[in-house]
Amino acid sequence: MALSEEPAAGAAEDPVEDPVEDAGEDAALACGAALESFGESAETRELLGHLPAVLADRSAREGALERFRVIMDKYQEQPHLLDPHLEWMLNLLLEFVQNKTSPADLVHLAFKFLYIISKVRGYKTFLRLFPHEVADVQPVLDMFTNQNPKDHETWETRYMLLLWLSVTCLIPFDFSRLDGNLSQPGQERASTMDRILQVAESYLVVSDKARDAAAVLVSKFVTRPDVKQKKMASFLDWSLCTLARSSFQTIEGVIAMDGTLQALAQIFKHGKREDCLPYAATVLQCLDSCRLPDSNQTLLRKLGVKLVQRLGLTFLKPQVAKWRYQRGCRSLAESLQHSIQNPREPVTQAETPDSDGQDDVPEEVESVIEQLLVGLKDKDTIVRWSAAKGIGRMAGRLPKELADDVTGSVLDCFSFQETDSAWHGGCLALAELGRRGLLLPSRLSDVVPVILRALTYEEKRGACSVGSNVRDAACYVCWAFARAYEPQELKPFVAAISSALVIATVFDRDVNCRRAASAAFQENVGRQGTFPHGIDILTTADYFAVGNRSNCFLVIRTIRELSAKALRNLAQRAPEHTAREVFPRLLSMTQSPDLHTRHGAVLACAEVARSLHTLATQQGRPVSDFLDEKAMHGLKQIHQQLYDRQLYRGLGGELMRQAVCILIENVALSKMPFRGDAVIDGWQWLINDTLKNLHLISSHSRQHIKEAAVSALAALCSEYHAQEPGEAEAAAQEELVKLYLAELQSPEEMTRCGCALALGALPAFFLKGRLRQVLAGLRAVTHISPKDVSFAEARRDALKAISRICQTVGVRAEGPPDEAVCRENVSQIYCTLLDCLKDYTTDSRGDVGAWVREAAMTSLMDLTLLLGRNQPELIEAPLCQQLMCCLAQQASEKIDRFRAHAARVFLALLHADSPAIPHVPARPELERLFPRAAVASVNWGAPSQAFPRMARLLGLPAYRYHVLLGLAVSVGGLTESTVRYSTQGLFEYMKEIQNDPAALEDFGGTLLQVFEDNLLNDRVSVPLLKTLDQMLANGCFDIFTAQENHPFCVKLLALCKEEIKKSKDVQKLRSSIAVFCGLVQFPGDVRRKVLLQLFLLLCHPFPVIRKNTASQVYEMVLTYDVVPTAVLDEVMAVLSSTAWDAELPVVRAQRNRLCDLLGVPRPQLVPKVSPAPQATWGTWGPFLVRPPNTAP
Repeated sequence: MALSEEPAAGAAEDPVEDPVEDAGEDAALACGAALESFGESAETRELLGHLPAVLADRSAREGALERFRVIMDKYQEQPHLLDPHLEWMLNLLLEFVQNKTSPADLVHLAFKFLYIISKVRGYKTFLRLFPHEVADVQPVLDMFTNQNPKDHETWETRYMLLLWLSVTCLIPFDFSRLDGNLSQPGQERASTMDRILQVAESYLVVSDKARDAAAVLVSKFVTRPDVKQKKMASFLDWSLCTLARSSFQTIEGVIAMDGTLQALAQIFKHGKREDCLPYAATVLQCLDSCRLPDSNQTLLRKLGVKLVQRLGLTFLKPQVAKWRYQRGCRSLAESLQHSIQNPREPVTQAETPDSDGQDDVPEEVESVIEQLLVGLKDKDTIVRWSAAKGIGRMAGRLPKELADDVTGSVLDCFSFQETDSAWHGGCLALAELGRRGLLLPSRLSDVVPVILRALTYEEKRGACSVGSNVRDAACYVCWAFARAYEPQELKPFVAAISSALVIATVFDRDVNCRRAASAAFQENVGRQGTFPHGIDILTTADYFAVGNRSNCFLVIRTIRELSAKALRNLAQRAPEHTAREVFPRLLSMTQSPDLHTRHGAVLACAEVARSLHTLATQQGRPVSDFLDEKAMHGLKQIHQQLYDRQLYRGLGGELMRQAVCILIENVALSKMPFRGDAVIDGWQWLINDTLKNLHLISSHSRQHIKEAAVSALAALCSEYHAQEPGEAEAAAQEELVKLYLAELQSPEEMTRCGCALALGALPAFFLKGRLRQVLAGLRAVTHISPKDVSFAEARRDALKAISRICQTVGVRAEGPPDEAVCRENVSQIYCTLLDCLKDYTTDSRGDVGAWVREAAMTSLMDLTLLLGRNQPELIEAPLCQQLMCCLAQQASEKIDRFRAHAARVFLALLHADSPAIPHVPARPELERLFPRAAVASVNWGAPSQAFPRMARLLGLPAYRYHVLLGLAVSVGGLTESTVRYSTQGLFEYMKEIQNDPAALEDFGGTLLQVFEDNLLNDRVSVPLLKTLDQMLANGCFDIFTAQENHPFCVKLLALCKEEIKKSKDVQKLRSSIAVFCGLVQFPGDVRRKVLLQLFLLLCHPFPVIRKNTASQVYEMVLTYDVVPTAVLDEVMAVLSSTAWDAELPVVRAQRNRLCDLLGVPRPQLVPKVSPAPQATWGTWGPFLVRPPNTAP
């Protein structure tokens, strides 16, 4: 049917919906999709053919099912690609189903595959291919006898069987012909008709998806000519009784009502009007008594609305409204052509009293319309959407006057006394009416203003707002109107609609609304051809561009902040209008009782004032040309008015503090003529109070407010505390520096943070003569003391402040230390920063010292590059070597983020060439190991890329100690990828020096030095013990086994004994046991001492340590040839058969037996000296015993 043709007069359902247009849209969507055909055809055929083979293996069966599901899900967006393949897939699966010898599990599996296909393609298309001959009715019906409705594993079987039965019900023969003789002697058989109806009724009340298929079956079965005469009345009676006795307060009642309502809605949809009309009033009355709108079940309310509209359509004759508006052409190309050359007149058909009289409208229709209007205000979208479609369908069959009354009732939803749900439902209903041509052009003058209000609808609810769904639906109305009306009908409203859509496209805070507005604008540009600058706007603000929030607002931290920045950009376009109209309104809004309005207005004032100053500067004009004295006074009064109303307190005060700080910064940067004004003292008070009370601000806002206050302070001091260019007001300088230095010792960490950053933000002339004092105060903050050990954030911010101060005051080699970075103070600054690289403080938040180390690395890089550019001679060789070695250590440690940062800083200093940083140790070797081009693409945060490269530095003596220290922590860490790749990098280097005794000696000495320097430092010693265990187990020091009592193993044993002395750390003790077992491979007296330590641990007070020691000693005996063959079996028997977690006397006897077997002196009990008059005996342990014949 062509779009311009008149539909048939007897069309019963939605005459304005055109399948040709829908097919064209589907084709357009298909052309833009990614897939072109069903590419997995061969794999699917093989998968389906092998179902019997995988049936026995549950894992294979589930794998096949999951694979098929994955294949099908790819075509959810393009299911039509499956159409050429549906028939052979169906035939393959039905072979298993119809084969009498197929096991039940195979049949169920086949139906699972059939369900997946129907889910993707849709059962309406897929069902057409099912066998539906007369011979298929009984076999399908007989399959239900083997089904268990309560088996939740096989619901797909019952679902597909019900759908299959529904299509077989369409055979054009009376069902009585299939029954034969039902009353044979000795047995009574139910008729086919009764059996089908019984199956349908039983599955309408089940809890799974088979209920939906049963409703489809009922609609196809009960509406048959032979069945409706005998069974329709009884089925409707059963349905109404089910509804009457069910309650939506219970789960069983909800399930029964759901299936029954679905069935009734399908019957009144597919049944003939003359068959359903006699029962419609009764069904409507029963439905009213169910009180479904009071239910909290969304699906029941939706089905109730759906059934109500079907009943309403039954009451009205299926006719096309002669009065409806018809757009003569819907082709986009023709629309554009005719809008320019020869606009087409709309077609409105004349009304005929015979077919459109009010006498034909039953009184029940009023009740139906009323329920649909109530449905428009439902709290759930799917109910409102169903009601909106019902309103459109009903209006299409009503006389013109009554349909206009319905439109008026819909417009009543757009009252500000109504909720957002009513507005949303009203928009959907208007779109449906317009799309169907039932909203006449004469009504547009009433409808368009309502839609424009809906495009900006927002309702506050507590701390949030609702209304995005209303704005989205309003965009849908605009989209529908573009397709429904001729350009001349919408021409009076083009300006209002286009501007509203552009504003929504650019400034709506919800991405879906921006995209909907863009799509509606695009549809209007294409269909109407009358939108001004349509193509240009679409090019800039297309559907995808508006998805980026920041892109929308600025060419967003919060929407209000970015809206303020957008106003700044708009002010550049229309400065006079902004200054005359916008700015005074913003000033009045700063005193609004609403927090969010007040916050946004203050931000907007700040940005607009800055924008107007920038424009005035560009044009060589004073800012007073834009902002008069009244506006200036309004700006100054914002802070005082907020202070007087105590609006800086509480949760809302956080927003206002931040906003006013941003205002102060922008006013100062705009050089407003406020110098000497009392408002400066008020602004300074606000900044100081904010920085001193940061600990009272919520954690999620603290950082933003701190940054805003510090930025405001920097701008304020530069502009309003300067007596003359380059000179600070003495009083202000004295007061501020003294205040911030005093607060650096505050017991509140956040106060220290704020004041440290404030000192760092002071301009250079403010630090003149005070630099030494300020640096000393910040240096004191970076020191760790017992009372502030957890103040990591304060130390971090102090380092940031030191770095910023160095950049601010600059470098003068021979300058005074109170004014610049110079020869006298540079070493002290370096020492402060380098000391902070050793901050490994941990608390409940984890390694908080990492924040300090990161800030220290950044500050060191900035300071070194600054010195390199200006005074490279100030970089001393020892300091540079210490710096590069510490960075190499950090680049070898275990936390990905900080390792990557250290590597970037290390390479930035190595590759600096303007000029090069002097005194970098082993620069030629480093440049060979880390060429600039090769390392540019390395992801230093990835262990697989970082550790193999950093381990190469072990070959450079200058870096070996620090790199080994970092690698030891990583190798002994917990993260699997970090341990794997750091170990790999370390062992690669060890392989290179295995045959070089001198290199191995040097490496061993460095390793022992790392251990000795970090004794009892659990952060290093525990992972170092794990590293040593791996190195000993992998034979890294096998070359030392050729010499008895090699110094390496002797010292390592001594260090291990010292590390675990008096230790109760189970993890450390376990790691040391592994190291002791590795040390047993070294010959000489050291082996006897190692065995003694292990035997001491066999009687440790902790049972878990005793068991672990026995287990590892057992493995050691198997691995190393250290036990004489004569006693080997007995030693292993003792180790394996003894219950080492038993009482100590029992364990001690077995331990002594092992000592005797291996020739190791038995440990002797040592008396524990006590100040009490009577001596007490100590417990066995590695620190309370000593071998015989040794000094106490």
